[in-house]
Amino acid sequence: MANAGTLEIRNLGKHYRVKGEPMAVLDDISLVIRPGEFVSIVGASGCGKSTLLRLVIGLEGDYRGEILLDGQRIDGTSLDRGIVFQEHRLFPWLTVEDNVAVGVLNAAAGPGEKRKSVQEHIELVGLKGFETAYPHQLSGGMSQRVAIARALVGRPEVLLLDEPFGALDALTRSNLQQELECIWRAEGITAILVTHDVEEAVALGDRVVVMQPGPGRIKRIVDVPLARSRDRGSPAFLAIKDDVLGEFVTPPRLALVERPGVTFDDWRFST
Repeated sequence: MANAGTLEIRNLGKHYRVKGEPMAVLDDISLVIRPGEFVSIVGASGCGKSTLLRLVIGLEGDYRGEILLDGQRIDGTSLDRGIVFQEHRLFPWLTVEDNVAVGVLNAAAGPGEKRKSVQEHIELVGLKGFETAYPHQLSGGMSQRVAIARALVGRPEVLLLDEPFGALDALTRSNLQQELECIWRAEGITAILVTHDVEEAVALGDRVVVMQPGPGRIKRIVDVPLARSRDRGSPAFLAIKDDVLGEFVTPPRLALVERPGVTFDDWRFST
């Protein structure tokens, strides 16, 4: 079982240069994610959710503030953080077993221990018997299971999930959400999920972080104090879901349009 890590983000800011001018993407992001916690992040497109994950995984290092794992500043990629993207990104010329083994290529363990870990994680995601299959022989859901196994096989402290089920059909998505929860429990790992799906965020998260764009900031953090596995039709679940959805609803603005030759007072007193 992996050791769950504590992730701390302090006053994080990030900008890119567009046509020579700085464009802020993230501003003053501060968040502490506790060991073994599952945190969901939701927000409109362009609020910087995926950029935040790229910074945590270590794919980019140019930012303001601090990102700490167990008190140590994150510097580049490492086996202590695993990531699953929306596209499974499997190597088409490798088998399931070999794709998962990519996750431990740089691990310090010996060959026997690596093979054992690969087999354990293939079984963990329910793909025992498919070790010699190639990606083109798998469904989309099965391919994402391979990607999850590859992210976990190195025994990371934190698992990052960037819209991992966004490209799947509704039924497969629902099934994999339940399987992901079981995997997270089995591994005892800290998990961060970025998603556009509020129901998914509430179903899986201990907390839901709501982000807003222009630049990306944390608007609100919503606790989800519901027992697992969660009944998505229960009044308590629906209340939290509606509460989060309410952060994305803009009250309609009534526009008053004057007709030529008709003043507001004429209209008001004629009705």
